[in-house]
Amino acid sequence: MMSWIAAKHPHPLEADSRRVYMEPSSIRIVRPEQFNSATAQTPGSRRTAAIYPGAGIVSPMWGGLFLVESGARTGIHHHGEQHTIAYVLSGTCHVRWGDRGEFEATAKAGDFLFVPAWLPHQEINPSRDVPCQWIVVRSTPEPIVVNLHEDFWDDINWLLTGPRAEG
Repeated sequence: MMSWIAAKHPHPLEADSRRVYMEPSSIRIVRPEQFNSATAQTPGSRRTAAIYPGAGIVSPMWGGLFLVESGARTGIHHHGEQHTIAYVLSGTCHVRWGDRGEFEATAKAGDFLFVPAWLPHQEINPSRDVPCQWIVVRSTPEPIVVNLHEDFWDDINWLLTGPRAEG
């Protein structure tokens, strides 16, 4: 007997009167001891991968955790063509972004963030004792992290405004 869902929404691989069968999809549970920290990193933070090809999971997305220890700041970086959605699990994090680091906002536990592709940004944990931890989902299966040099925004600002006279 066919379920109501199957009757109303046939499998996309069932075309016309021909039926194409494929291995059934499966839900995968990835436990914390299976997370992998051997993923692209940025100074000042720690990423651990949970949903990624190396775990044997075929997905068009990447998922994992992101941690900025108390009092730490990440290097300036971007994620190439990847769009990022993050949910703040714990802590508070100031986020700077923009071509010149000209924008900033504060994300705290319970907030979602969206980081567009190619956008230079930096996370700063202002707390003295509470780490900031995010759940992160990215729009491609392999992580992309492009770390920019620490004075990237200073260089950009200097190029835009020219040298400043002192005195």
